[in-house]
Amino acid sequence: MPDFSVKPTLIGQRVLLRPFQDSDFDGLRAALRDPEAARLTGSVTSSQAVVLAQDPTRERRLREWYSTRNAQTDRLDLAVVDVAGGACVGEVVLNKWDPDNLCCNFRTLIGPGGRDRGLGTEAIRMFIGYGFEQLHLHRISLEVFAFNPRARRVYEKVGFVAEGVLRDALRFDGRWVDATVMSVLAPEWARHRGRP
Repeated sequence: MPDFSVKPTLIGQRVLLRPFQDSDFDGLRAALRDPEAARLTGSVTSSQAVVLAQDPTRERRLREWYSTRNAQTDRLDLAVVDVAGGACVGEVVLNKWDPDNLCCNFRTLIGPGGRDRGLGTEAIRMFIGYGFEQLHLHRISLEVFAFNPRARRVYEKVGFVAEGVLRDALRFDGRWVDATVMSVLAPEWARHRGRP
């Protein structure tokens, strides 16, 4: 059985994936306050929504949330750190663990400081590889909104395959947006190791 209590450090050329540290919160705050990231992840339903307003109570709750990620035994949350600058630029997560079917959901958040340099692609490839090669998962799945073709291209590049469409899955600015369900299976990963 996978052991989600182990929080590894994974070292790549451009990114370091590791357990969260207190110093990561500034980078996570920047990612969570980014309007583009909020829209693309479905965290808001309108372009007018305030993203993580300067609310001390909300900020305290978020700090508490991230301070508990390293203690979770049913999921794996890691910080994505830009090796070049040493700053946390986002997170990668395996959650919704289904022990009977050896599968998890995957999600990621990369803030503005980590975009357009291949950091997300490398982080996803390393993290998904860990899920299959160390945790021995059988299936890892995700959902990507139709207005996020950049993310879909990255997911396809690392081996995720479209399975179907969740029609009208999100209402954003009064318009309905579809979400595509994608997954990668252990036998597929064994063949291509994230480079189909």
